[in-house]
Amino acid sequence: MARRASFQPQTDPKAPPRACAAPDCGKHGEFRAPKDRELREYLWFCLEHVREYNSRWDFYRGMGEADIETALRSDTGWQRPTWPLGRLGGGTRIDPDLVADPLGILRDEVLNQKRRNPPRHEAPPELRAALGLLELSWPLDAVTLKSRYKDLAKRYHPDTNGGDRSAEEKLKDINRAYSLLRQRVGREVSQPVHAS
Repeated sequence: MARRASFQPQTDPKAPPRACAAPDCGKHGEFRAPKDRELREYLWFCLEHVREYNSRWDFYRGMGEADIETALRSDTGWQRPTWPLGRLGGGTRIDPDLVADPLGILRDEVLNQKRRNPPRHEAPPELRAALGLLELSWPLDAVTLKSRYKDLAKRYHPDTNGGDRSAEEKLKDINRAYSLLRQRVGREVSQPVHAS
């Protein structure tokens, strides 16, 4: 269950060769391996030593069961907020003219009634992650949504954060959540801000 360090050779042929990070090794360090769990800093090894390093590397070493489970769940969605599949647009009635439904199964009132009237005191499951990301509660009105979105867009826009990539990624997630909520709350809210 261990993640492997990557075999990525040094790519710039003009760069001076690095020395292998293994002690007492005189070979060139052509292959990088992660220094720690953050995966931002790397050690450079020769092929023999990177293989040895990889055989001992364990991304999850020192983590508890709950931390490992959280990391695995985060990885399944590429570290992005996710929503249950098939829930988007679930509040609208299926147009029988758009779907060939000779038995009338999709026009069944019970199915559509269940989708149309979620309890007002509790957020619909497909909106909970988006509400959590924007730190909003349900029920929600368009004015509150728009105001909160503007605050977060100003805070995480790359231009106000010196081009910080993490701020840009956060803004993309905020835009997705805002678009989802805007569809549900109403069309009178303006379009999302895009990172430049």
